Amino acid sequence: MTPENEIELLRDQIRYYDRKYYVEASPEISDLDYDRLMGQLKNLEREFPELVTSDSPSMRIGDEIVGDLVPVAHRVPMLSIENTYNLEELAGFLNRVQKNIVEPVQWVMELKIDGVAAAIVYERGRLVRAVTRGNGQIGDDITHTIRTVGDVPLKLANHPPELLEVRGEVYMTNSDLAKLNLQRDQMGQPPFANPRNVTAGSIRMQDPREAARRRMRFFCHGVGYCEGMRSENHMDFLAELKSFGLPVTPHVVRFESANEVLSQIDQIQAELHSLDFEVDGLVLKVNSFRQREILGSTTKSPRWVVAYKIEKYEAVTRLNEIRVQVGKTGAITPVAELEPVQLAGTTVSRASLHNAEEIERKDIRVGDWVVVEKAGKIIPHVVRVELHRRPDESLPFVFPIECPECQTRLVKDEGGVYIRCPSQTCPAKLRQRLRFFASRSAMDIDGLGEKIVDQLVDAGLVNSYGDLYKLTEDQLLKLDSFGKRKAEKLLAGIAVSKSRGLGRVLAAISIRHVGTRVALLLAQRFHSIEHLQSASIDELASVDEIGEIIADSVFGFLHSEFGESTIAELQEAGVSLVEALHLAAKDVGGDDAKVFEGKTFVVTGTLLKYKRDEIEELIAKHGGRAASSVSKNTDFLVAGEKAGSKLAKAQELGVQVISEDDFENLIIGPSGLQAAEILE
Repeated sequence: MTPENEIELLRDQIRYYDRKYYVEASPEISDLDYDRLMGQLKNLEREFPELVTSDSPSMRIGDEIVGDLVPVAHRVPMLSIENTYNLEELAGFLNRVQKNIVEPVQWVMELKIDGVAAAIVYERGRLVRAVTRGNGQIGDDITHTIRTVGDVPLKLANHPPELLEVRGEVYMTNSDLAKLNLQRDQMGQPPFANPRNVTAGSIRMQDPREAARRRMRFFCHGVGYCEGMRSENHMDFLAELKSFGLPVTPHVVRFESANEVLSQIDQIQAELHSLDFEVDGLVLKVNSFRQREILGSTTKSPRWVVAYKIEKYEAVTRLNEIRVQVGKTGAITPVAELEPVQLAGTTVSRASLHNAEEIERKDIRVGDWVVVEKAGKIIPHVVRVELHRRPDESLPFVFPIECPECQTRLVKDEGGVYIRCPSQTCPAKLRQRLRFFASRSAMDIDGLGEKIVDQLVDAGLVNSYGDLYKLTEDQLLKLDSFGKRKAEKLLAGIAVSKSRGLGRVLAAISIRHVGTRVALLLAQRFHSIEHLQSASIDELASVDEIGEIIADSVFGFLHSEFGESTIAELQEAGVSLVEALHLAAKDVGGDDAKVFEGKTFVVTGTLLKYKRDEIEELIAKHGGRAASSVSKNTDFLVAGEKAGSKLAKAQELGVQVISEDDFENLIIGPSGLQAAEILE
């Protein structure tokens, strides 16, 4: 083999392993073996310097320090993105876009990575230039530092376009920041505060060797000037970039409608804790490039993209202890007991550690100083450990192998991250299930709070949901703190809960993967527990928004010994297991059920026919959104008695105000108000 062929073979091997590591997140060789390959390449290039090329993997880190950064004009301006901080404004943006497009609009949701925007230009597949965003028209040339970023290929694979400008975010992971700060502490240098600040400074450094030590990374999420891209939509575009060996933005989700976006955004936000990089929001983009052209841009931002920003607050405090809790499904959740610290105007003394894998991945230990974050409505969580402040005597946390309450051996979800207590008689699981069963979003049992649940379980009076409906006044009066009035109130609350209906019961009995929304969909589709029990997995999975995982869980519960006994006990107690909310007796998946598609409602005042959560369930059932405050994007205000300030705000903004009767008429047909005219 000639030296030229041997060198090119080594380069191709290293590029392949780079791609497996950075782009596909599935490394195939160890760091030691990778370093040996790179050493062989460098030795050959030193022996044959005439064969060295600018796109060789060995040329990532230049030896020369550059002078002042050179300004470069963007061939296509890097426009900013319109921001919103609440769901009402987001819904308004999505609805405005749909009104300007005749056919349905597909949306793509991406993570808004908290880094530094940059554009990278490839000519004939070779990296030739990288530029900061700057003012959107002119940025600074940072080619020398971008070449040090391991994610960024110096040469593209698979016949890329003749000219390709990709845009994305330069960032640093939390774990790399922790390691960097440890190194700086050992050298007597002050630590960096957060990943974004490090990245912003590092990307503009004049010495590429120093920039390389910062271990920056890059995600592509857009395109600038290009000649020869073949994609017609954003999802295909990302796949095309990935085929060239470029690292594309991760965890991208496509939605078929604005309503689907809004129904899942909170769940997606709640899962951001598992990421090792900072995210300060979610970006919604129109998937179709043709539709983007129709929508166009303003002078400041495109009309086809919006950022839903998440307000984040951080603080540093000491982790004093790690405790584990048993949840209603048996999941063992570790919780950090913190030195109290002020965060977003509240005192935080506890933070979720989520699961055993997260503790191991972040290497969280008792006695550590940790960065705690609160973002939006999400409970506080630990972002990273300040390794440079770790006590010398610290030891890794050992996750328990037995349930702390009933000593049953714990099991890990197959293919999942959660460790659970499998015992159906675990007292801790029973307490959590009963607390949830009685909660407002479930059976809404007045008088059944956390302390009373504990009393009932500890006294052996309640060992299942059905036992609640067997309680007597005499039994309650024997318990501490129970008088006749308190006992009567609790029994009355339990009796009233019998009429909540199938949807509320399904949400209340802690079936895995079944929350309020899924429970309502199932109840509206099958109407009674008998029909639901007789449904096959395929029939369950065919329900809109359900899918195989939820269907397996529901079917497994209903046909398990525990599930069958639970249903039988509730039936025997007289609990209603048919769907209560059936104004029009329409399936959620049917065309008529989407009568509120794209409409936002606010409910205010004292209602006579419904509880607040019941009318909000009806709004969701028929395709609409229930918001908490009136804005210019509100379509209807459902006003009861003593409506107050929200009514005044609606009148000021010209929002349509309707009564409970008017609301029902929109669903079951016109009577006084013409539904078609109102919903126009």
